[in-house]
Amino acid sequence: MSFVEHGLAHLEPYVAAYGALALFAIVYLESLGAPLPGESALVAAAALAARGDLSVAHVLLAAFSGAVLGDSTGYLIGRVGGRPLLMRFGPHIGLTPERYARLSKLMRQRGAWVVMTARFVVVLRQLNGLLAGAMMMPWPVFAAANAAGAALWTGAWVLGVYVFGTRVL
Repeated sequence: MSFVEHGLAHLEPYVAAYGALALFAIVYLESLGAPLPGESALVAAAALAARGDLSVAHVLLAAFSGAVLGDSTGYLIGRVGGRPLLMRFGPHIGLTPERYARLSKLMRQRGAWVVMTARFVVVLRQLNGLLAGAMMMPWPVFAAANAAGAALWTGAWVLGVYVFGTRVL
C-alpha cells in the first residue's frame, strides 16, 4: 500500500460515513488553527466523489465553505486578541520585535497575496486567518483574498483528484 493510500485509508471511513459534513468540519477546524489533516480529507472526499460515492458539488461546497468560514473565524479571533498575545508570547517562539516589524510590513504591502497563497502551505494554512487578524489587515482585503485562496485551493485539490485521481489512486 502506498503512502497516499495508507493516509487516505484512515480518513476515508469518516468522510464516507458523514460525507460533506465531515469534510466541512475538518477543513473548518484546520483553517481555524487546529492541527487536522484538511488537505488529506479533501483528497479522500474527492476520491470518493470520483468513485461516485459523494457528490463532487457537495465536496466543493463543503471544502470552500469550511475554508472560508474557518479562516474568517480565525481572523476575528486574531483581530480581537491576537496582537496582545503575539506581543506577550512572540519572543518565546522566535517572533522578536524585529521579525514582528517585518511581518507587519509584509502584511501591509502584500497581505492579500500572503492570505491567498498561504492556503497551499501546511502551517501557514492553519495560522493564516489568526495572523491576518492580529496584523490588523482590513476586513474587505482579507475577505476577498481568503475567498480567492479558498477557491483556488479547493478547485485544485478537488477537481484535480476528481479528474485525474482515478488514474493515480
